Amino acid sequence: MTSAISGPDDGSGAASASRPLLVLASASPRRLSLLAQIGLTPDRVDAADLDETPAPRELPLPYARRLAVEKAAVVAARTDEPALILAADTVVSMGRRILPKAEDRDTARTCLELLSGRRHTVVTAVALAPSGAWSEGRRCVRAVETTVTFSRLTERQIEGLLDLGDWNGKAGGYALQGHAASFIRFVSGSPSAVIGLPLFETAQLLRGQKGAWLT
Repeated sequence: MTSAISGPDDGSGAASASRPLLVLASASPRRLSLLAQIGLTPDRVDAADLDETPAPRELPLPYARRLAVEKAAVVAARTDEPALILAADTVVSMGRRILPKAEDRDTARTCLELLSGRRHTVVTAVALAPSGAWSEGRRCVRAVETTVTFSRLTERQIEGLLDLGDWNGKAGGYALQGHAASFIRFVSGSPSAVIGLPLFETAQLLRGQKGAWLT
């Protein structure tokens, strides 16, 4: 899916003279909102839409890094204009186990039952890749691990969270910025990474690229 949105510098949808287009390889409204917090509006949204099935015995950290890199590469390959592609992937894990993205109520319930009263890890990887028309850009990737602990959830509390519905499409069946926040006892690391994009690391990667991406 490709959509054009207003440009970051002049509201016209065009990149500034000092840098190429910024393309977000994700349709996530959460990532758009997070980028806005650091003063960035992508010139275009082009979701990669990859098969996100983990490879056999693939661990959470390399899995997140692989998907972020692949998403950026896929969108870069089909972008004709000079552009920098920004992609990310968020994985919720219990030890070596990767929890699924909750697409139905039963999956979300299973995830919340597993997370109840326990500490888990959220890995978010962010990757940048230049299109072929921008030779001055460079590929890079960084992954951030954040520890999150839920309080013990009763069956009634789990059903209440499921009724509220903000688990839909979320890794691990919850959203830190959603109703589950009232049951999260502890976060160590990057809250923005848990939501979907580690802002400090994203800004650092962009500052490492040629061009005026951030102040």
